[in-house]
Amino acid sequence: MNQTLLCLGYGYCAQRFVALHGDAFTRRIGTSREGERRPGMEMLRVDGEPSPALLEAARMADAVVASAAPGDAGDPFLAALGEALAAGQGPLVYLSTIGVYGDSAGAWIDETAPLSAATPRAQRRIEAEAAWLALGRRAGRPVAVLRLGGIYGPGRNALIDVADGTARCIEREGQVFNRIHVDDIAGAISAAIAEKFDGVVNVVDDEPSPSCAPVRHAAALLGMPPPPAESFEAAARSMSAMALSFWADNRRVRNDRLHALLGGGLRYPTFREGLSALAAAGSSPPGRPAI
Repeated sequence: MNQTLLCLGYGYCAQRFVALHGDAFTRRIGTSREGERRPGMEMLRVDGEPSPALLEAARMADAVVASAAPGDAGDPFLAALGEALAAGQGPLVYLSTIGVYGDSAGAWIDETAPLSAATPRAQRRIEAEAAWLALGRRAGRPVAVLRLGGIYGPGRNALIDVADGTARCIEREGQVFNRIHVDDIAGAISAAIAEKFDGVVNVVDDEPSPSCAPVRHAAALLGMPPPPAESFEAAARSMSAMALSFWADNRRVRNDRLHALLGGGLRYPTFREGLSALAAAGSSPPGRPAI
């Protein structure tokens, strides 16, 4: 059966999804501001008003993966493509973030937790999630909102940070974070499309852990000393506003619904398996790709 995939935003996660699961589609279309060529993809430029080609792709795509972050004006695609998407069929997948939950003071939470994040950036995410879900209800299309933990994988991991000397080991008593390997994100996208999942899923690993834990594991894998420990109080004096907002939230996020969607466990259930596999695969290319 001929199937068309449309990726609204073709960053790190979408590229990995296509690399691992793109063969399920006979036609693959992506968008970017430049419209540059990508192997195996038809790339459309997004700059101002949507082109006829993009409107047509939105109407006819059998599956849509949206990964672009909302800006001050909201989701970058819904205003322009909402009606075209509503005229189509098939599953929609929206990549969001567990940042929408805000702080739970380290308590365990799941998808039923209130969305209590207060920063403008998180509020825009909450509004974008609601807009995608509303579009799905109006169009009769399933919408999977995947709330991602801290993303790592090839080209974007603690091994690179330790090797190039940029890794930091910031310690704060009781603070933990959820992470997720990009290959498990790709698997969640694939499952959401195949199952026509409708609703919210936390796409996070099995073990919320302190900030220093993956850094120290990466250093051990490389046979290098870990960076010296820094207290959060000292490190905070030089942190950006965005970094401080990241550290303001302390939560443990459950992933039972993700396990059910996948029909089993994660490929990389913790940072240990993920970083060990990356180390075994050799040096990852440098860079910090966007979602």
